[in-house]
Amino acid sequence: MSTAPQGGLVRGIGRASMVALMINAVVGAGIFGLPSRVHDLLGPWALLAYVGCAVLVMLVVLCFAEVGSRFEDSGGPYLYARTAFGPVVGFQVGWLLWLTRVTAYAALCNLLIEYLAHFWPSLASIGGRVAVATLVTSVIAAVNLRGVRTAAIVANVFTIGKLVPLVLFVAVGLFFVDRSAYVMPPVPTVAEFSATMLLLVFAFTGFETATVPAGEVRDPRRTLPFAILASMLVIVPLYLLIQVVSIGTLPGLASSTTPLADAAGRFAGSAGAAVIVVGAVISITGTLNGIVLSAPRLLYGMAEHAQLPRLFARTHARFHTPHWAILATAACMLALTLSGSFLTAVALSTITRLLAYASTCIALPVLRRRDGRDIAPAAFRVPAGGWVVAVALLVIAWLVANANPLELRNIAIAMLAGAGLMWLGTRMARGDAPHRP
Repeated sequence: MSTAPQGGLVRGIGRASMVALMINAVVGAGIFGLPSRVHDLLGPWALLAYVGCAVLVMLVVLCFAEVGSRFEDSGGPYLYARTAFGPVVGFQVGWLLWLTRVTAYAALCNLLIEYLAHFWPSLASIGGRVAVATLVTSVIAAVNLRGVRTAAIVANVFTIGKLVPLVLFVAVGLFFVDRSAYVMPPVPTVAEFSATMLLLVFAFTGFETATVPAGEVRDPRRTLPFAILASMLVIVPLYLLIQVVSIGTLPGLASSTTPLADAAGRFAGSAGAAVIVVGAVISITGTLNGIVLSAPRLLYGMAEHAQLPRLFARTHARFHTPHWAILATAACMLALTLSGSFLTAVALSTITRLLAYASTCIALPVLRRRDGRDIAPAAFRVPAGGWVVAVALLVIAWLVANANPLELRNIAIAMLAGAGLMWLGTRMARGDAPHRP
């Protein structure tokens, strides 16, 4: 099995670091506010929704595990779609995922400033927001420019930093759970349960971004399936237990805007609440680092296939990172953060991810038929793969059917813009150096 690096990249991400990247990509800011939103919709029935969503997301995760175990290069869903369905579909998947990452960064960076403003109110001013956004983006970009090993180490630290307060919240809070809080309300309606499921599905997603830098992972065909499955074994019970503690320790859970901090304040005092707030800051910062690690690799992968200018496929002579792709992505992230024009971030992220998930799920049977011919056999094979794909696609179709028409319109506009960008990028790359087929 070849472990040669892709282009000028270095395989500096090991198995443990890949698990950390997966956890870091999924466990973001949402879990610090999610418990109150789902409790408001379902009450204690929300626990059942957590279990249902975990099962549904695992179907998609299994598809990613098998499809990803066939590849050793960077690109993630972009590479999978390109290989299975051709360059046009591949580019659209890569473009939309990159756009999602940029808009998600803008939204999270502004959220980080709001959290920091609780400690230093002056940061909420225009000057403060510009200073913080510029500093945070510059530091994270610099870390990622210096090498994937450095970026992976930073991701590991942030992953531990975000897990520690959450694990402490669960470990301590379980001793203070009031069982009388678990009085079950009337069985929720289908509409209420569907709304909660939609909310929770997106809380469990993000793992797809951690598959993008596979060209810098050691033995990616075996590491990726292990990491994606191992991370879910950590995330699923953690999310479920966080909801258990939140319900049992915070009587006003449904109306809380900071449910974990409020719950921790009740059973651990002001110090406990402060730990959770710090944990939220660490969690958001870690997620920002993960986005900057993965998003430029989408540009890199598309440029490697001559669908974007070859400038984005160049790697730094010393650090072996796609430095131009990192700089361009970071500049777009900072500009969008400062402009505040990220109202479509949620729409783009939810529907775009579903499209990427669908393309990867459909790619599974397509690539299976090509085993041993023009593609490597899977290092991990999903049992009853046909059924897993069918059920996963039904779930994705159900989620898309519940989308707002405005969201679908925005996605269509983004795809048209992507088609124009692909045409321009292909023309610009046509006269460059030879590229991969």
